[in-house]
Amino acid sequence: MKSITKLLATSCLATMLAGTAHAQVVPVEALPDTNTATTDNDDDAIVVTGTRIRRPNATSAAPIQSVTSEEIRLQAAVNVEDVLNRLPQIAPDAQQNYQDSDGRQRIKLRSLGFERTLTLVDGLRLGTQNGVDAGMIPVALIERIDVLSGGASSVYGSDAVAGVVNFILRKDLDGINLNANYNFYNHENKDTLVSPYARAAGFPVPRGLTNDGARVDLTLSAGTKLFDDRLSVMGFVNYRKADLVPYDARASSACQLVEAGIDGPLSCSTSTYTQYGYLSPRGGTQANRVYANNPDGTRTFVPFGVGIQANPFDGYSYQRESNRLNAGGFVSLKLSDAVELYGNGLWFKDKSYNRFPARVFSFTAYGSTPFSVNCNNPLMSTAQQAAICGTAAGTSTLLPIEVRYRFNALPYSADLYENQGIRAVGGVRGTIAEAWSYDVAGVYVRSQQDVTNGPFPEFAKINRSLNVVNVGGTPTCATGTADGCVPFDAFTANNNNTALYDYLFSGRDGTYGNVTQLFDVVANLSGDLGKYGITAPWADQGVAFAIGAEYRKDRFLGTANQAFREQNGGENFQLRQSVKEANVEVQVPLVEKQRWTHLLQVNAGYRLSKYDTNPDTFSTYKIEALWAPIQDVTFRGAFNKAQRAPTVIEIRQATQRQYGTQGGSQNDFCASTTIQVPDPTDPTRTITQTVAPRASIDVCRATGLADSLYGSPTLNCPNNQCTVFTGGFTVDPETAWTKTFGVVLKPRFLPGLTFSVDRFLIDIDDSIGYADYSYWQEGCLTSGGDSYFCDKIVRAPTTGILYSAPASNPTSGYIQQGTTNTYKTKAHGWDFQGQYVLPIDRFGTLDWIFNGSWTTLAGNQESPIRDERNCAGLFGNGCGQLIPKWTHGLRTTYITPDKVASISFNWRYVGSLTHAKNSGDPALGGTPEDARKTFYRFDPVSYFDLAATFAVGRQFTLRFSANNLLDKVPPILPNSYDVSLARNNTIPARYDSLGRQISIGATVNF
Repeated sequence: MKSITKLLATSCLATMLAGTAHAQVVPVEALPDTNTATTDNDDDAIVVTGTRIRRPNATSAAPIQSVTSEEIRLQAAVNVEDVLNRLPQIAPDAQQNYQDSDGRQRIKLRSLGFERTLTLVDGLRLGTQNGVDAGMIPVALIERIDVLSGGASSVYGSDAVAGVVNFILRKDLDGINLNANYNFYNHENKDTLVSPYARAAGFPVPRGLTNDGARVDLTLSAGTKLFDDRLSVMGFVNYRKADLVPYDARASSACQLVEAGIDGPLSCSTSTYTQYGYLSPRGGTQANRVYANNPDGTRTFVPFGVGIQANPFDGYSYQRESNRLNAGGFVSLKLSDAVELYGNGLWFKDKSYNRFPARVFSFTAYGSTPFSVNCNNPLMSTAQQAAICGTAAGTSTLLPIEVRYRFNALPYSADLYENQGIRAVGGVRGTIAEAWSYDVAGVYVRSQQDVTNGPFPEFAKINRSLNVVNVGGTPTCATGTADGCVPFDAFTANNNNTALYDYLFSGRDGTYGNVTQLFDVVANLSGDLGKYGITAPWADQGVAFAIGAEYRKDRFLGTANQAFREQNGGENFQLRQSVKEANVEVQVPLVEKQRWTHLLQVNAGYRLSKYDTNPDTFSTYKIEALWAPIQDVTFRGAFNKAQRAPTVIEIRQATQRQYGTQGGSQNDFCASTTIQVPDPTDPTRTITQTVAPRASIDVCRATGLADSLYGSPTLNCPNNQCTVFTGGFTVDPETAWTKTFGVVLKPRFLPGLTFSVDRFLIDIDDSIGYADYSYWQEGCLTSGGDSYFCDKIVRAPTTGILYSAPASNPTSGYIQQGTTNTYKTKAHGWDFQGQYVLPIDRFGTLDWIFNGSWTTLAGNQESPIRDERNCAGLFGNGCGQLIPKWTHGLRTTYITPDKVASISFNWRYVGSLTHAKNSGDPALGGTPEDARKTFYRFDPVSYFDLAATFAVGRQFTLRFSANNLLDKVPPILPNSYDVSLARNNTIPARYDSLGRQISIGATVNF
């Protein structure tokens, strides 16, 4: 087989120099797909990501970005997430920096969700959309990553709506290779906006230089070729580990910064779960007083307040503690040009943790019954007994009490996330009579996730441990020690009794999870009809086509152990869906290398899909064109109809029938309510005031309410919680109309320069999404009674109330919610890519790589009568995509003449983000009266990275890098959880939030 270097060179799209390579820009021709490229005797046949046609000199009509293995090494990436987060076309994810993450790494092109991005390995599916985990891909084995923007359902089937990410792995190693990466954060903690508020709350703020967050990635690979290179065997083992970085290790997250209302005062989140305790009698003469234990250790109480309160999130994971083990192998046996057998397997298992402080929770976490303590408890001093029990002090009276306590020096309670899986591929491929090639492959993927909740103290054990008597001078549980009861000394500060912890937290841990399975069989036949003279008059290459068939089945099993079911109820369930598909593609070069046109080519594709969960048959297609009037300029365009079928989980969320009540305090907007207000004649008293309905009579009429009931207080639901019906929807495939068109410039007067500009337009109709009750309720209210929203409000026929007993499976008296087809989702923008390679005589080579994206539209339209929401460059107020209008990366690399060393400088630019309330767009709440005066804008941020590579002989390469070289602190945002689902006062997925990262790496070949 010709070397990958030669193939890259023939594409005229990338430069790979020995020991150094960079993020590759692919403006015209895609890089070769090493999975389907033929072997030694058929070097020139390659497959472009985005088509199943195999032919030499294939060109792509859709923009493709590609990242090579050496670029990954320059970044010192230890997982796929590190690599993809740098591409402007991909919405950054931060599963390793996300406290509530399940540990899986998913890819979201254009911020359209991971369900709309198809992830492939060597052209075949990585797994099911519900169970996909790109973290199973070993970084050291990645030859390159191709990112195709726009729909590709006609080629790959469902899910390729936003595009395709194709990981090409190295599979033909001859020898032994050891690849190692070690990196850590080297951050200077300085005071930030958060610091004074943290100190005011009594929380420590770190200062000075810290080195933490170490991550290790080790990969050992070995391979050989036998029988004149006809048999190739390779295996690998990979180990990854990441150390914990807690929130309180950074000055920018010394506490969770909260803002009281828009432009309101700032403060830190505080907690009553402290190492000094929180005690409040709920009966007797001292009822509802609140105490804390004196921090000096004496058995006295002090008022609960500043200096006593705790930081609830100090130990949360900024970087999660995790470890992962990967292993796998690849084998191929070429019996002849016509028959090559191949197979490969990937196995992984990982663990990661979500940490929480060990706490005795409020009785309200269990129900409405308080704990109880005996008033002659010997662990209380006489003064404490009087403060808690009043006149009952010193007696055996059991008094109701509220107790909250945090064990600071004891192990954190951690939710354990375990992911494991296997992916096996087997197939046969070959070339017949030079004109025909075929590939038949089977893929089996099984992924399993188990979540074990951290230990939770049992209510009964807390109660027993608070009822303590004196036995021979020793405080002893009144119930005895038969169950191992240990007295709970809640009446002194800093209790860290490990025996008590073991007793209270010894209950069985509930474990729940899921198993996903993919069965996929793909068969493709590709033919070059030019071998039979079927060629356009002005073309060199003939007509090429491919036909294929695919059968795919997804399974999802929801599981839980007995302990979880006893605590939470429910039952295990199984979901499945299968599809049969057939597709055809054609490439027709019309003109090649003529004086009046260098290239004119049209491509087309069509796929037919039949799901067993839907009675209809669905079709997708593509039409593409390439036109190069001269060799220096190529125009390209593609139009795709792509579709995404609902996943099995989305089908279940749509069709299941479950009843419950609204969370929080909600009510019917057609009912009048009452509130208590101060009596204007007597400030010490309150009076009842009636408040008119929020909705007009016309809106209420649209919900089916009789005019006579408008404003009736009888419409108010019990406890202000109306009934919610989850399910009852039908959900069909969503359809995306994607268009890309652009131009590629390769001027001959400036050798080494390639530059492209592409426009992408992704418009999704009937987009699939989860709409909770508030979506329909507020939509009905704000739309003035649009039936699209109001039809989901189903009133009881006589009373009109939105309440029915959930256990009765009612047919009316509820608000509906669930997964369904909504209206439209859109993503529009421009991609800019470029590369310039400049030889400098005897001094080496300079290489510039540029990749930028300008987003012009990122949003949705909820119904035909609602305004379009464009969240490009915005955050907050429903704009959760967090997409700056402009982002780019520019890498400059110098390579020595002998190619022994290189130094590379990278500039990453993240554009500004503005709060939606300041957008000036009423559809986003951007009206002048609602505009924010504070925290309404994140300024643009530039990050600079520096990397150096040294080849020490032919067997050893050493790498050093510093990412975020200037150690920039992330932008600060109060109430950050509302925007980023993180309580660390920033958007960790978008910004380098932990500071400068130092990396050392090495590759050794034996």
